[in-house]
Amino acid sequence: MTEYATGGGKGTDTVPHVLDNPALASLTGPHAHLAERRGRVLRYPLDVSPWLGLPDEPDADDWADLAALAGPGAEVPVPAYSGGFPAGWEVTFDLAGVQLVDDGIAAAPDDEAVRLGPADVPEMLDLVARTQPGPFLPRTIELGTYLGIRRDGALVAMAGERLRPPGWTEISAVCTDPAFRGEGLATRLVLAVAHGIRERGETPFLHTAATNTTAIRLYESLGFRLRRTTRFMAARVPATATGEERVGV
Repeated sequence: MTEYATGGGKGTDTVPHVLDNPALASLTGPHAHLAERRGRVLRYPLDVSPWLGLPDEPDADDWADLAALAGPGAEVPVPAYSGGFPAGWEVTFDLAGVQLVDDGIAAAPDDEAVRLGPADVPEMLDLVARTQPGPFLPRTIELGTYLGIRRDGALVAMAGERLRPPGWTEISAVCTDPAFRGEGLATRLVLAVAHGIRERGETPFLHTAATNTTAIRLYESLGFRLRRTTRFMAARVPATATGEERVGV
């Protein structure tokens, strides 16, 4: 498995940085207990997260292993990958993204923020369905700490932790009920989640779409800086794939 540098730089040709392939670094690191593996390909359980980890330079064996893991005709996300696909694979989604890292944000706890648990998942799923911050599934809460703000007992805003490459934690699922936007709830929750990450001795980072300029400006105003551009892609496994294409099988 690839060895990664964990510091704040962009890595080198010989030592890639953990944030260059954050899902793989997470699934071989702090989230290894959640990993489903075939060969060098790892993924989260499908009810936890759609993210999966491909080797930095996947070969024919890796694509065959991914096909076997996902199944014929399945659509699979391949984030942080910008190379080509084997014959028969159909690209179904391709979105430019950005990765931002903590560059001196004013992280702080929030007195109104409450830790969310398994009993809160139905409300969390409902809030995500209404606000579309990105994938959040029935077991996504197992990835880390999620904080929420309630008004009159109802969950109206939340944010939490997703990928955990060694030394880093991604802030994700940042969303606010439309009726409560403009009150700064999302900002407060991002700072509170970042505080918890820092308390563990780790560094916050996050992803968003490159076209989401409003969010990017907000995050930069909080003290995040652009580290790199990336791509969020998905592709469909050929309907005839069996995984037997793997060399040596």
